[in-house]
Amino acid sequence: TYEQPALPKAVLEDVIPYLKEGTTLDIEMYEGEPIDIEMPLTVDLRVEDAPPGYAGDTATAATKEATLETGLKIQVPLFVQPGDVVRVDTRTGEYLTRV
Repeated sequence: TYEQPALPKAVLEDVIPYLKEGTTLDIEMYEGEPIDIEMPLTVDLRVEDAPPGYAGDTATAATKEATLETGLKIQVPLFVQPGDVVRVDTRTGEYLTRV
């Protein structure tokens, strides 16, 4: 259904960093009570803040910390800038790609 039930914070605790307005979730219910939230495998979130990236002489893929629109902080490649939209894996919290 398209009901909008109120959910306790304990049920949402792990998914809050990935939620933004308009996100559709599947709620698992047991005896009329919500017991689990099923998130999409990925979400696209806008980068709010990220320091400038300087590649320099790196032997491996260099990353920097970026803060996303929901407050989630993740490691992203040096080329990602504020205003970019990135795809994040909701199972691991890892950067997947720039959208």
